[in-house]
Amino acid sequence: MSTQRLKLELPSGHDQLLLHSCCAPCSGEVMEALIDSGIKFSIFFYNPNIHPVKEYLIRKEENIRFAEKHNIPFIDADYDTDNWFARAKGMEDEPERGIRCTMCFDMRFERTALYAHEHGFSLISSSLGISRWKNMAQINDCGIRAVSNYPDIQYWDYNWRKNGGSSRMIEISKREEFYQQEYCGCVYSLRDTNRWRMSNGRDRIKLGVKFYSNAMEED
Repeated sequence: MSTQRLKLELPSGHDQLLLHSCCAPCSGEVMEALIDSGIKFSIFFYNPNIHPVKEYLIRKEENIRFAEKHNIPFIDADYDTDNWFARAKGMEDEPERGIRCTMCFDMRFERTALYAHEHGFSLISSSLGISRWKNMAQINDCGIRAVSNYPDIQYWDYNWRKNGGSSRMIEISKREEFYQQEYCGCVYSLRDTNRWRMSNGRDRIKLGVKFYSNAMEED
């Protein structure tokens, strides 16, 4: 059983949060932690990095389903893939957690900060950092850099993994039977993951077929 949640308080006297969400499994624990603490927040879904479109729509619909279950406002931002691919040009063969990922985080945080600035939010954060596959320092650097353009916006670098957050993320994913994505999101991540799987005698990823369940083993 995971550690009991601590009651959270937003920093610097803020009264609401714009939470960038990458997917339902990562944001589930973050959302429930905010709800349990009585914090007002909205979900901002901006992830033009997710490809192909079939995968994007599955991940988005899972996040919408969970937000609606808890009556949390869900902001569905643009799927401007052309912009993402233009920014990724020349980085196609960069490794995970490298400069392509920095570009990707920058792009998503920049749009989140812009929306916050235009719609009266003074605090943003993201569910990206809860994943053990991500570099939290890299993510936080991108969030801080994005808000540096807006004196009225602050980035909250709360560590969602601590105090049992990572364990509860898996518990919630099993309870809700979320779609279990098997690669980060972009076509280059899909390509590299499939190359690794095939070199290790495993089948290629099949999109849209794997879901968490209470019967599955812990990773």
